[in-house]
Amino acid sequence: MLMVRAIIRPEKTGVVLSEMLSAGFSAVTKLDVYGRGKQKGIKVGDVYYDEIPKVMLLCIVKDEDKDDVCRIIMKNAKTGKDGTFGDGRIFISPVEEAYTISTGTTGL
Repeated sequence: MLMVRAIIRPEKTGVVLSEMLSAGFSAVTKLDVYGRGKQKGIKVGDVYYDEIPKVMLLCIVKDEDKDDVCRIIMKNAKTGKDGTFGDGRIFISPVEEAYTISTGTTGL
């Protein structure tokens, strides 16, 4: 099992979640987060913003589904034809175990 964490622009959340659901990936956790990437924030006029609002999507997938989920996220979270700074990042981490609290069962 793998955890896919995607940090994306808030305005792209709806389309990304819709496409994930259509592809059969319905178990997703969504968090509102703030931060900055390599560009270290943005400057608009005289105002510098170093904490940019983003959304973090978390989902646990089978190893063989990782590429499909990442492809869906990248395709639908990208802005413009070639993407733009601040479109986000995807992080993949191993998940050793998962338990369903109500039943105590393990796995997805």
